Amino acid sequence: MLKLSKTSKLGTKSWSLQAIETCPGSVGNDGVLVPACSGCYATQGTYNFPGTKKVRSDNKEDWKRDTFVSEFVAALKKDTHFRFFDSGDMYTLDLAKKMLEIMIQSPHVKFWVPTRMHKFSKFKDIIAKMNALDNVIVRPSSDNVDGTYTKGVHRSTILPDASMADSNTFVCKAPSQDGKCNTCRACYDKNVDVIGYIAHGAKMKKVIRIATAA
Repeated sequence: MLKLSKTSKLGTKSWSLQAIETCPGSVGNDGVLVPACSGCYATQGTYNFPGTKKVRSDNKEDWKRDTFVSEFVAALKKDTHFRFFDSGDMYTLDLAKKMLEIMIQSPHVKFWVPTRMHKFSKFKDIIAKMNALDNVIVRPSSDNVDGTYTKGVHRSTILPDASMADSNTFVCKAPSQDGKCNTCRACYDKNVDVIGYIAHGAKMKKVIRIATAA
């Protein structure tokens, strides 16, 4: 059964999987979680509630159904914006292919896909096909937590604070808007090159202290 979420921050629908478990790109070459994933918000708080975890666990099996794409397209009939993954990632090509088909069949919807699957060469083609669509922006995430990123590769990064953003980075407005996106849709905008998300939560702040002290 198709299970879409609607987080209070976004104000739009999303579809997610369990964090880390479905995030191959969260692990560096040393086998350790990269800094940005070490403090992942989707491993804390309400994301650990049994009901929340069950939805993401069920989604991991649900996408394999033959009718998944058609049901998804029907569910988005009246939507204008949609985020894939407020937790988790497109961990397999078969899932990514179904996502692409949903995007193609829903041209009225602007899709935003944060991901670390750009690290794997076999995903290069499918990501390019997604980005070639007028209604889709795939935002490869930087592994860093100090606001740095690789130009031409990453389209989002984590900032210790707004002052760490360079001139090319759009700073997320949510912290100054009671933690909500409200009318901002910068993440869905192809013309916005890089989004900087200000770190929040004790766990992430600890990761930043360790990373910046090294």
